[in-house]
Amino acid sequence: MSTPAAPDPQQASAAPPKPKPRLVFDDPLDQQSSDDTDRGWGERPPAGGSAADLARFLDEKPPHHI
Repeated sequence: MSTPAAPDPQQASAAPPKPKPRLVFDDPLDQQSSDDTDRGWGERPPAGGSAADLARFLDEKPPHHI
């Protein structure tokens, strides 16, 4: 039986090191979050038309209104 060869330490260090994440000191409240938009709350873009309104009504109807 032969034993597997040990990994070459020089070959393992040949991979470039991962860059460290950059620190950002901006004010986070200056940026708009996804919760600040209609899409963040699950709203759909306006499609228009009565068929789209009916589909939205049926999709958003609470279970006790079945």
